[in-house]
Amino acid sequence: MTARWMAALAALTLGGCAGEAVRQTGTEPVVMGSADRGAMLVQQKCAGCHSIERTGDSPMASAPPFRAMGVLYPVSDLQEAFAEGVVTAHPAMPAFELQSTDIADLIAYLERVSGTGPGV
Repeated sequence: MTARWMAALAALTLGGCAGEAVRQTGTEPVVMGSADRGAMLVQQKCAGCHSIERTGDSPMASAPPFRAMGVLYPVSDLQEAFAEGVVTAHPAMPAFELQSTDIADLIAYLERVSGTGPGV
């Protein structure tokens, strides 16, 4: 095999892992969330009602700011709630389903914006 062919093969092999940090816990790999992808997700799906930044009021007064969620609720509880489907006390909250990578990204963003994440 030529060096160029081997480099191309290596790039294709490693490309499948790009952008996804994976941590091994027990027998199950856990995808680490990206706060940057989480920021894009909450901008698209949540910013209409919630304040998603470190300052400012939520557009809907009854919607808690994202910066408070990681402080008010244990993040592990939020992760489980997002996986099972969030049930709220107000009917204005739409039902939504998230993939496991979306949940990891959302949790990473919540930790960053609330100042509760690792390394914060």
